[in-house]
Amino acid sequence: MRNMYLLSLGLLLALTENIMMREICGVGFKARRGKCIDADECESIQPPVCGENAICSNTIGSYYCHCNGGFEPTHNFTQIDGIKCEDINECADGSVVCGPNAECVNSAGGYSCTCKNGYISSNGKEMFITEDGVQCIDRNECDDPGVCGINATCHNTLGSHYCTCAAGFTLTSGETNFTDLNERCKSVCDIDESICGEGTCTNSKDGHECVCKSGFTNYGHKQMKCTELNCNTSISESKGSQASPKLTELVSLMTNTCMGLSGSESVRKERFTQVDGERLLEAFLKALDDLLRGGFQGNNHEVSALFNIVENMLKLIGPLLSESQTKRSATETEVELLVKRGSSPPEGDFNISTSSTRFASHWDTATGKTYHGFTTAALLTYKSLGNYLNQFFNRLETPKQKFKINSKVLTATVSNAKTANLETSVTLTFSHLERSDKDHICVFWDPELEGGAWSKEGCTTMSLSDAQTVCSCNHLSSFAVLMALYDIGDVYQLSLITWVGLPLSLVCLLICIATFYLVRSIQSTRNTIHLHLCVSLFIAYFVFLVGIARTENKVGCAVVAGVLHYFFLASFCWMCLEGVQLFRMVVLVFNTTLRPIYMFAAGYGVPAVIVAISASAHASGYGTDGYCWLNVEDGFIWSFYGPVCAIIIVNVFFFLITIWKLAEKFSSLNPDLNNLRKIKAFTVTAIAQLCVLGIMWVFGCFQFNKDTLAMSYIFTILSSLQGVLMFIMHCWLSKQVREEYAKVLSCICTPQKRKYSEFGSNQTSKSQASRSVQHTGESHI
Repeated sequence: MRNMYLLSLGLLLALTENIMMREICGVGFKARRGKCIDADECESIQPPVCGENAICSNTIGSYYCHCNGGFEPTHNFTQIDGIKCEDINECADGSVVCGPNAECVNSAGGYSCTCKNGYISSNGKEMFITEDGVQCIDRNECDDPGVCGINATCHNTLGSHYCTCAAGFTLTSGETNFTDLNERCKSVCDIDESICGEGTCTNSKDGHECVCKSGFTNYGHKQMKCTELNCNTSISESKGSQASPKLTELVSLMTNTCMGLSGSESVRKERFTQVDGERLLEAFLKALDDLLRGGFQGNNHEVSALFNIVENMLKLIGPLLSESQTKRSATETEVELLVKRGSSPPEGDFNISTSSTRFASHWDTATGKTYHGFTTAALLTYKSLGNYLNQFFNRLETPKQKFKINSKVLTATVSNAKTANLETSVTLTFSHLERSDKDHICVFWDPELEGGAWSKEGCTTMSLSDAQTVCSCNHLSSFAVLMALYDIGDVYQLSLITWVGLPLSLVCLLICIATFYLVRSIQSTRNTIHLHLCVSLFIAYFVFLVGIARTENKVGCAVVAGVLHYFFLASFCWMCLEGVQLFRMVVLVFNTTLRPIYMFAAGYGVPAVIVAISASAHASGYGTDGYCWLNVEDGFIWSFYGPVCAIIIVNVFFFLITIWKLAEKFSSLNPDLNNLRKIKAFTVTAIAQLCVLGIMWVFGCFQFNKDTLAMSYIFTILSSLQGVLMFIMHCWLSKQVREEYAKVLSCICTPQKRKYSEFGSNQTSKSQASRSVQHTGESHI
């Protein structure tokens, strides 16, 4: 127990001594064995006096901290400053540049550089720093033989690579290049079992090959789909040629070519070692020259056979050609052929031309509904064949209308087998052999027309000049342009009648207008209708006289056609109102007048509506190449003849009822003879007017078609003298009007004073009497 006390006392003395020495030594020092020595603050480990990522440096009586390399701040500090060392991001502050094709990667207290994908470091190490002087160079991925797999080729690029399938192989996705290691090239024979059609697909060093079955061909192009080629059908279509020795060589050439393209592989090798499209084309043109040289004197069956052989040969030769465009010129023919091959059908328009013809269409039309891996189009022009085909016009010519061929004859064909009724019409342009402003029509050779003849069915003339004709046809065959040897527009007698008769009619119509407007004694609902009928006819014929042939300005010509359309319809509407007025006078005895607003709405409003609808629906129908009138070819003329026929039918109906009612009135016991005579005269003139106007436009329907000369004469005479007939029917044959004319003439011939006195008194009394008769007459019928 005593020892314990002594030990505790010793410790207490030692503690007391240390406390006293510390107070004596001060901060940064410590007492040891009665002496003051430096205290090493850096000995503290947990926690370190300077914190993480810092170095502690002891000094006499103190210390300082300094951040490790790659940390900040860079100045010294102590724990009292409360500073922590933070990592410096050398990659972000721009203090480090790893060089091209390298990336900087920051790390705690430092950084490292790594090469981008597709590159490797020049020292072979994955990581490096700028100070090492290392560069990133391209890595050739193609050094790895398995990077693209089998049946593919690797192509190295700067920093990358890509793979392409070998010939005869492709990707399931259909892409051309790939880099994905999961992608692998497969045989096209396995991916698309129909790639060869009716044939067997095999792989070769150049790609895939199609070995066609018997009766099928790929026209010598091994990678093209096999299509059916029935030689028996092609040859039987030309049986008419077998009767002609001149066509024997062509038939033999086509037969050998067809047989060489069809059949099994062994049969083809026996018949044709190699079918060369260019050589075959030369042989075909030579055989055609031999046939046509000196003239082709065959009948229409032989002409049909010739055109059929040419069409079939062009279809056979087209796919055999190696070039996409081939042009040849021989003694008797010129030809151009186009061929497009590929995995998908071609798109867009195409144009084929020779020196005097042009064939334009769309590749969709040439391909049709079925694509066999190729599409062809061909145009062959015969230089002199047309001279021997002027006799086959059959149904086109009439005793008054003769034709002759005024262009080169051509054959146009495409690989599409169904061209009898095309959805989109083709365009054919012909240069004229003789420059002429006469009428021209587009025709094609129809083998079904009595064994073969020219026909215009399905072909229309798009534009016409003295130098060329542009045709639009909805089928393909052999074509030409026919020039009318007789042109209705060039007949001197018809022109003379028109230029003499129309001015005379305009003068007569002007007299009628003045009469109906100025002579008050005859003014009534009936004569109001006559007045506006004459006004409509006057304007129509004046515009006709000055503008019908002004076709050089298309817009002006369309305006002239529209004005004629409107005022000729207006004249018929006013004529219809005359029929309505006559019906009301005879049948509706107590309601014999028409309100002016109704008359103007029917006479001028109805034509305006018809013309507005017609112009909105088909504005291009106004104006043709020959006349400023409505287009006849596309049926637009019925926007005029339709309403005219309806009006004529309505008027005929009204007039029949009128005649029936008049017969009843004349058979009654106490007829009002005076009023009945007025109605009878009115009816006679109205029916006469209907006959003149109606019959004139029935013949006028054929005027612009130029079918017969007789109809043209009838129409010209009636139309040019229409004003004269109106004057005779409505003015000269009217006793009352003649009396008014006599008064005017007598006033002109007598002295001025007497003229004023007598004419004024007579005019007043006559006017009053006439008005009295008028009101009583029309209201009591």
